[in-house]
Amino acid sequence: MDRIPFGVSRFDGVVDGGAPPGTVVLLVGEPGAGAREFMYTSVTMNAVAHTDRELFDLHYGDLHEDATLPPEVHYLSFTDDESNIRREISYVLEDDLVSAAVDRVTVRDFSPEYFQLSPVPRQWYMGKTTALRDLSGTEGRTDVLTALGQYLNRHAAGNLVAIDSITDLVAGISDEMTWNDIAMLVRGLAKAAHGWGGLILAYVSRATLEPTQLGHLMDAADGTLTFEWESGGSKRARTMVVQEFQGVLSQIERENIVRFETEIHEGGFDVSDVRKIR
Repeated sequence: MDRIPFGVSRFDGVVDGGAPPGTVVLLVGEPGAGAREFMYTSVTMNAVAHTDRELFDLHYGDLHEDATLPPEVHYLSFTDDESNIRREISYVLEDDLVSAAVDRVTVRDFSPEYFQLSPVPRQWYMGKTTALRDLSGTEGRTDVLTALGQYLNRHAAGNLVAIDSITDLVAGISDEMTWNDIAMLVRGLAKAAHGWGGLILAYVSRATLEPTQLGHLMDAADGTLTFEWESGGSKRARTMVVQEFQGVLSQIERENIVRFETEIHEGGFDVSDVRKIR
């Protein structure tokens, strides 16, 4: 079966090369536990594989025989522009990797649509590329969920798309965008993704959702990776757990893996060890 690599070398090795095409994966994390770093690494490594194969081989190694690189990489943000996103990624990965990925990652900033009905001054979120767009009137105005759907329809097929983040959508709940809208978006996204055949990663901060809300999102998505802090003695360790993941969980269960111990180094997010049933 063809797989789309997550871009996290040791994890891809365990799950036969990556995720099945047509998959929506929630990255659910405690603050700083590695969910966003996983997303940054996935986006960067899949881009670098196209632009600098030697650098990719140095930090990732060989692709699994069943893995196929996505032709395009898209990073979608509701609150940050391209320069801020690249700066955040540079805090996690070394400069050579970030520089090699720049031209291969398409960043779409949805902040004009996201903030347009809020009390936030337009000067705060209207960047140079959107300075001439007037979103203050109702005529021709596109809401953020519609804009997101239109973009995905054009660009998601066969590609890697990172959505940053579902948490921001929850924070933007209003009369025009309810919790039910967000839950239905994820459910519809999973259905559409099966036809698109790419890989969609969606970040969610666990701290912002009620357990029932998180359960709704997990039930709608194809898979969930949870990122947690675990204390042992005087140390805190980042860990990752695979939950309800079609086409991936069965492989991990065959290996008797119950938890991945993780680390963040100059090559980004990685698995440092696996914890198995003894």
